[in-house]
Amino acid sequence: MTSSPLRPWPIPSLTSSGDYTFDSSLLEQSIGGALYSKQSTLPNLPVPTLSDTLRLLKNSVKAQCKNEQEWKNVNAKIDAFEQEGGKTLQRRLEKRALDNPDSSWLQLWWNTLGYLQVRDPVPVNVSYFFQFSDDPTASTGIQRAASLLTSTALFRKSVCSGTLPCETIGKSSTPLCSAAWKYMFNACRIPNTSEDTYKIHDPSLHSHVVVLRNGVYLSFPFVDSNSDPLPCSVIESLLSVCVDVSDNSESEMPNIGVMTANDRDEWAEDRREIIRIKGGKEGLEIIGSAAILLCLDESSPVSYECSSNGFWHGGPKSGNRFFDKSIQLLVTENGKAGLLGEHSMMDGMPMVRYADFIATKSYADVVTQHPLPRDYPNGMMPSTQVTHVFDESTSRALSASKTINDRVARATIAFNKLVGDQDLNVQSFQGYGSSFMKSMKFSPDAYVQMAIQLATYRLFSTCVGTYEASQVRVFKHGRTETTRSCSVHSRMWCEEMGLRRDGKDDDTNERTKRVQMLRSAAKQHVNYLKSAGKGLGVDRHMFGLSMLVDKREDAPSLFSDEAYKRAKTWRVSTSHLTHPKFDNWGWGEVVPDGVGVAYSIHPNRCVFNVTARKDTGYSQRLAYLLEEALVEMRQLLEKEMLGGGEGRSKL
Repeated sequence: MTSSPLRPWPIPSLTSSGDYTFDSSLLEQSIGGALYSKQSTLPNLPVPTLSDTLRLLKNSVKAQCKNEQEWKNVNAKIDAFEQEGGKTLQRRLEKRALDNPDSSWLQLWWNTLGYLQVRDPVPVNVSYFFQFSDDPTASTGIQRAASLLTSTALFRKSVCSGTLPCETIGKSSTPLCSAAWKYMFNACRIPNTSEDTYKIHDPSLHSHVVVLRNGVYLSFPFVDSNSDPLPCSVIESLLSVCVDVSDNSESEMPNIGVMTANDRDEWAEDRREIIRIKGGKEGLEIIGSAAILLCLDESSPVSYECSSNGFWHGGPKSGNRFFDKSIQLLVTENGKAGLLGEHSMMDGMPMVRYADFIATKSYADVVTQHPLPRDYPNGMMPSTQVTHVFDESTSRALSASKTINDRVARATIAFNKLVGDQDLNVQSFQGYGSSFMKSMKFSPDAYVQMAIQLATYRLFSTCVGTYEASQVRVFKHGRTETTRSCSVHSRMWCEEMGLRRDGKDDDTNERTKRVQMLRSAAKQHVNYLKSAGKGLGVDRHMFGLSMLVDKREDAPSLFSDEAYKRAKTWRVSTSHLTHPKFDNWGWGEVVPDGVGVAYSIHPNRCVFNVTARKDTGYSQRLAYLLEEALVEMRQLLEKEMLGGGEGRSKL
């Protein structure tokens, strides 16, 4: 870590409309350092060939066709796609890629249509949470928060100075794109009618963190003039002041945080009303420009479900969140901790690197490594103070505004309904984990994906569209691609296993058949995962082609086919993240009749965070079915080994 101040940006702030190219040209060269050293050498996101994409598409679509006639119809449309305009669309997409030599042909579409133009509320629909493991050396929430803030300051400086090493992947240390890192600190999503923007601020000009408790917004500098962290004990003292001030506050300021959970067009109008109040614009700017937002919750959750619900959306007491903020660190009274990430301009993997840095450092370690210097006067804290983000006159004006109070009331009703409609269950499966899966010569991720396929087949009584997120940051401005987990092979295996356990595993021939089908399905998944990681999946390519249909043209008949649309409707949205210091993580389902399944595969256990709308009843049922599937799969494999089958054959 350098001891010099951060280098100023050429501009004090930047408002992005979703184009990485714009902020990259302005800022990356100015920031410099190892973090951005590989950007100019990264390859561009490829445009797959039509033949390869259509071949992959057939496997996925066929797996979800209701009958042979439906498959015959959609297969004919896939075969006719090139002649019905597909070749023309492909040429247009290839030209778009050539016309964007310094970026991705996809990124602007994806950032805007996939995020900034979406009008749904950010919580549940966009945000994701991480729940960190407990820190036994932190006896209070304030100690835990002080430790996390001190570590955050260290990591922030490495990011904002560019000294953080560029991420790499694989044995060959392939570099990953660093464009999204600029949206981690001192960043905030800004609501606008029809399409939001994202505002990022020069970190050299903003050394403060905003602390939110009981709906009271407080701020203090948490780094010194060189952007190095203040001593942990100093930050701890400042946090104690924040708790005292907020808990004894007599302010009647409306709960503006709940407005950030509203429909985006509604929140845009709400924000305009706040800005009309003297001091309102300045207060929102302090929140937006803060390094991060720290939410000190009054709760003391114990179970995974209670902790996860609080970290996911804050629960019915929504006053302690500001959902537009890029990072919200979350700490409870009893020291449970996690974060909530706003997803629009940055995917989860950079946030994992940040979370890894702060979650693996204990309070005891941080206090030892960042003590109060001896030259501080009388061993006292330096002259830094906690200040209100909204001063007394602004708070009174907001409180007196009937318009603001009416809007807060409407936003509160909408938020409580949003949260009340959701259900979250955690399946902490202790039976086995990756050690057993590897001993059976399976990729743990593919193995668990097949468990998800079997469990959701039994939940829905059919195979449905299943999404596994795969990153493509090996390409410049790359974000994600879809790995389609539901295939012809997985459907055959699920149908062979049946909607309920049937006892056929005791038959040698039947058991061997099922094991072979499981291995084929897992292998198919691994192959698709590799293709997706190379930017050669189905979904981003087909999306790009659909975007280039001119309004005066007839679109290829495939785009309106029901079987085709069903195969890209993600009733099962999944993603894999395993970290020794993460207890849980997750997000919301992406369609009303679907489920979200975040999972971690530890050596001797698996954790699944399952979300769904409460009225479907899917969350609790799927949590049970996942356990059932994992137990059944192990017994199937062990019986085959004992019976002399090829239980240890290699994928």
